[in-house]
Amino acid sequence: MTRFSILFVLLISSTFWVYVTQWGQRWMAEPVTSFVAAISSHIMVMFDPNVISQGIIILDRTTGYGVQVVAGCNGMEAVLILFAALFAFPSTWKQKFIGFAAGFIAIHALNVVRIISLFYIGQWDYNWFEWFHLYLWQALIILDALVVWLLWLRWINKAKRDKAQALTAIPT
Repeated sequence: MTRFSILFVLLISSTFWVYVTQWGQRWMAEPVTSFVAAISSHIMVMFDPNVISQGIIILDRTTGYGVQVVAGCNGMEAVLILFAALFAFPSTWKQKFIGFAAGFIAIHALNVVRIISLFYIGQWDYNWFEWFHLYLWQALIILDALVVWLLWLRWINKAKRDKAQALTAIPT
């Protein structure tokens, strides 16, 4: 547990440090933010022809209301927390990469739902937008990372049990 804790703190500190540097913003935050905004707007356009997007800004052409997807809204903080937890925990590299890929997809899929919901909540009532944006959705995105990590722990534990049972099985 001590090894995990130390490695987790080192990984989370170093990944967040890299992420907030100019290099991290340019090569990690900006591309992910643009991708999340593009996916969100493409999904919305399929159901709402009044939605237009301009880079990281998503607008309703009839009301003029819009949201801007910025670095803090791209889900990467949760991805970095998940990364540190997965790679600090003792498991195989294959298990780490599978967990990270699944978590990356899960966090960003939920984040797309977040952006779409906030866009429509904001058009309805800005006070509710602020509450959902600052309190509910922030917590849910981090909770998503925690749930992915817990499911991953369960999966690797099952893999260990299955391997141990296979090794101790007596051939008949």
